[in-house]
Amino acid sequence: MILIIAIGIALMLIGFWGALIRKNMIRMVLSIGIAETGLQLLMIGVGYLKGRTAPILDSAVPFSQALQRVVDPVPQALVLTAIVIGVAVNALMLTFIIRLYEKKKTLTISDYRDLKW
Repeated sequence: MILIIAIGIALMLIGFWGALIRKNMIRMVLSIGIAETGLQLLMIGVGYLKGRTAPILDSAVPFSQALQRVVDPVPQALVLTAIVIGVAVNALMLTFIIRLYEKKKTLTISDYRDLKW
């Protein structure tokens, strides 16, 4: 699990670095998506417990042993929620970029002088 946590942190750093360095707005959105993926991997790595099974109560896991044999379902639910929210935010950002491109005909963030204070 240390490897998954390390990969998650690396993806977060790469994504944030790309969002700060890139001038193209589509590349910025892709970098933010990479950072989101890193965060999701980090959450999965932290929530995993070795030797335990999925939190599904059936005949394989008796109810009396559920606390000792299953992982906590809350991190998994948070990751699923984060995936859905991330897709929605990325779609919204790409929609805004399309509208800005139709208006200004450029995707370079430094060409938008009216956005500066």
